[in-house]
Amino acid sequence: MDIVFHRAPFTGGQPEGVAISDGLVFASAMGETEDGSWEFARWTSEKTPIGFGATELIASWIADTPPGTWIEIDIRGTDPMTRWYVLGQWAYGDDDIKRASVPGQSDMQGSVAVDTLKAAAGVFFRSYQLRVVLYRRKGSRYVPTVRSVGTMASAILERETVETSRGGAAWGIELQVPRRSQHLHDDHYPKWVGGGRRWCSPASTTMVLGYWGAWPSTEDTAWVRRPDPNPEVDYAARHTYDHGSGGVGNWPFNIAYAGRYGLDGFVTRLRSLTEAESLIAAGIPLVVSTAFYSSELEGSGYDTNGHLMVVAGFTAQGDVIANDPAAPDNEQVRRVYPRGAFEKVWLRSKSSGGIVYVIRPISHALPPTPPDCSPNW
Repeated sequence: MDIVFHRAPFTGGQPEGVAISDGLVFASAMGETEDGSWEFARWTSEKTPIGFGATELIASWIADTPPGTWIEIDIRGTDPMTRWYVLGQWAYGDDDIKRASVPGQSDMQGSVAVDTLKAAAGVFFRSYQLRVVLYRRKGSRYVPTVRSVGTMASAILERETVETSRGGAAWGIELQVPRRSQHLHDDHYPKWVGGGRRWCSPASTTMVLGYWGAWPSTEDTAWVRRPDPNPEVDYAARHTYDHGSGGVGNWPFNIAYAGRYGLDGFVTRLRSLTEAESLIAAGIPLVVSTAFYSSELEGSGYDTNGHLMVVAGFTAQGDVIANDPAAPDNEQVRRVYPRGAFEKVWLRSKSSGGIVYVIRPISHALPPTPPDCSPNW
């Protein structure tokens, strides 16, 4: 499996109405929407070589969107040259626009599946460009800022079996990640994809934010109906909801939500639990995307065609300590899953191919990337 992650250097590329100051900042309008209600500036990256023929591209970003502002993230292949595809129209709040992925983007070269640009059969992306468009309401004194944007390019192996990695760097380490059950919210706010039964992603993101001491305040969550055991989970579901796909599992939207609390983050793929161990050893918990039948993951007790949970550590024998929000209550969220089984249902191609959210304060250093491999963080 080939993977590479590139964080965009804003000092290059083509700025149009943006200034470079702790990110991309709207400085002056270079155009407006057809109805005249929004004006925009934008930045287009230089062509970024991938180093192999990629079949998927996923962008993720950290941005500030005060009231009356929003952003759009676009991407295109440049070898071969493709059209621009929209990977997200995003704002932290939901009063000005409805943050959304854009359905119906498909042609002979690729298609967008919610948050992922997938190459068409026989097409391989060898380089790409990003385009960041910053919008503000015409005449507004507020401006959006994009603090970071990165792209993960990958070529996923078609595989059903996964060899269990050896590891050892984080055996016996368990990070003290707060525990939050999605099922304590099962009947809450069904307008956001049916309530807590579908809230594994915001519940997992919330747990990681809590680990860093950075989740919403009591004042922020005052609108959540009481009694509620953990209103920060309802809050995260609202602020990660994708009005385009009708879900809360949009990977970059969860990263962008975490950015509201001063954290940095990105979506990438890992090649093994050995790589995950290096991040756990560095004190960084991970949100991972899996899919499995209950018979494939001992101790889970449920089937899922897509589920997110937090890897919080490893036992002394190398098994995975997970904060699994599918538990019926917070006390039962902590699970231990067999290493080999977990690695399979996370890495295989019909699952997510190793997707993770990496979320941490920018001051908290990432470990070195694996030697002899293209850097995936």
